[in-house]
Amino acid sequence: MQYWLVKQEPEDFSWAMFVKEGRTAWTGVRNFQARNNLRGMKQGDIALYYHSGEEKQIVGIARVEREAYTDPTAKEGDWSCVDVAPLQSLNEPITLKTIKSDSVLKTMTLVRNTRLSVSPVTKEQFQRVMKLSQTKP
Repeated sequence: MQYWLVKQEPEDFSWAMFVKEGRTAWTGVRNFQARNNLRGMKQGDIALYYHSGEEKQIVGIARVEREAYTDPTAKEGDWSCVDVAPLQSLNEPITLKTIKSDSVLKTMTLVRNTRLSVSPVTKEQFQRVMKLSQTKP
């Protein structure tokens, strides 16, 4: 199993909306590196759900339900999406400030490449997020 981080502006598609819907196609990614990360996702992989914008915090955990397929929102180009479903909210959201100051988390792609909307997360980083958020996956 692999771990990922997906970013979304809460005013566009918040964690609460995601939980209410129960599943969504992760569409609209128009960055080649993020697209390639989507294509690397496998069914059952886990994704940290990050609110970008004003909040800047990890708020939940999702699971990849369907592997990469052609993004139906793409009018042109070779773009992909995956289907994801919410698993659980974090007991305590993990802020970007905490991520940047933590010895394990400060090496996350989220910190090094802030514009990337889909990025890999190591098992160690995922476990650290779970510990800091007081969440049992």
